[in-house]
Amino acid sequence: MDRREYHRAQLRLPVRLRWSTPFGQKIELCKTSDISRGGLLVPCSETHAPGVPLWVTFPFDPSLRDGQPEMLAQVVRVALASNGSNGNAPDDTAKNPTNGSQPAAIALHFQPQFHSERSGNGNGRSQERERRANPRRPLAVPLRVRLAHVPWFEEAMTIDVSARGLRFLSTREYAPNANLLVSFEPLASVPWPTDTEVATRVVRIESIPQSSALAVTVTRQS
Repeated sequence: MDRREYHRAQLRLPVRLRWSTPFGQKIELCKTSDISRGGLLVPCSETHAPGVPLWVTFPFDPSLRDGQPEMLAQVVRVALASNGSNGNAPDDTAKNPTNGSQPAAIALHFQPQFHSERSGNGNGRSQERERRANPRRPLAVPLRVRLAHVPWFEEAMTIDVSARGLRFLSTREYAPNANLLVSFEPLASVPWPTDTEVATRVVRIESIPQSSALAVTVTRQS
């Protein structure tokens, strides 16, 4: 019995997948196998484990250089992709089907709102009331972030932003109150200036369920 929340349609449309690694961001251009309001099934050549966060541009237009929104999604299932099928596989093989001999189809579920588990902010408060003066809005754009005394930067993605701060998904560990320099790609639709690095301070670090990545919140320094 099909218990899916949304009806799926078998459509092949271009999609761009972006994800962060310890060595920088990677991008793959694919075509969907089927789509729904809640997610996509995408055959791709890269291997992604269930629970991994990806940023999805869908439908993707390669002729546009900027302005295409990216949606945060999570890999919920991996199946073997076969010719003439929609990428589905029996449940027993869908959990870990990739063996290098066949391409994989990843089932992606859009994340309407980022959820995390509070940790690592040094004060031991797991349930903390929001007291920010500047409202945040969801926005996913590439950014570069580095420690103030280190020349090497990390390529990351924002989760949400405000006039005074932002939250980004990181594959590195940063200490609370660490001084970070943040900059954006010149062509991206970004909320802060792109011609210079912005001095920020780490105010919160959050763990992400079923992921080794961290959500790091920084605030601009006056």
